[in-house]
Amino acid sequence: MKKSLIILLILIFTISVAFAIVSPKEQIKKTVDKVISILKDPKYKGEKRQQRRAALRAEISKVFDFDEMAKRSLGIYWRDRTPQEKKEFVELYKDLLERSYSGKIESYTNEEVVYTDERIENGKYAEVKTKIITKDKKEIPIDYRLYFNGKEWKVYDVVIEGVSLVSNYRSQFNKIIRTHSYQELVKRMKTKQAEELMREK
Repeated sequence: MKKSLIILLILIFTISVAFAIVSPKEQIKKTVDKVISILKDPKYKGEKRQQRRAALRAEISKVFDFDEMAKRSLGIYWRDRTPQEKKEFVELYKDLLERSYSGKIESYTNEEVVYTDERIENGKYAEVKTKIITKDKKEIPIDYRLYFNGKEWKVYDVVIEGVSLVSNYRSQFNKIIRTHSYQELVKRMKTKQAEELMREK
């Protein structure tokens, strides 16, 4: 009787946890809805662009796994990096991606976001297909690739109009490293970061 009760409690707990996990589609929709609400929020209008961008970054960081994206974008050159180099690269990559992504998001003008499909593979990987419908009815497909980290779904790549963000960066990064060096890549990323900071002032 006691053993049966313990098993029952374990089953109830397991089922509760399973239902508590947000699906990949729900995870993306939750983030996109929050981002849109930030863009529409009157308190970020006018001269409060920096506060709005900080709010957008905070929301994006909740679902994007920048460590995993940085690792995949650096490709075969990741394993040769020291722990300190990896840490530095992730921070530079995160800043680069957040600025690029935030900049595109800020051009939003009430376009419709449609969620077209969700595919889950072995409970570990997923792809959420969406499309943005512009005012002139043009459709822009944006697919989010996610993995399950044991607790929640995290984005590790974004495919915009058929082009993988991670693959695109990996191609650029690898070319610079092969032609010059890893140090040159970091130098260029730092220069780009400094230029963006100056532009924002």
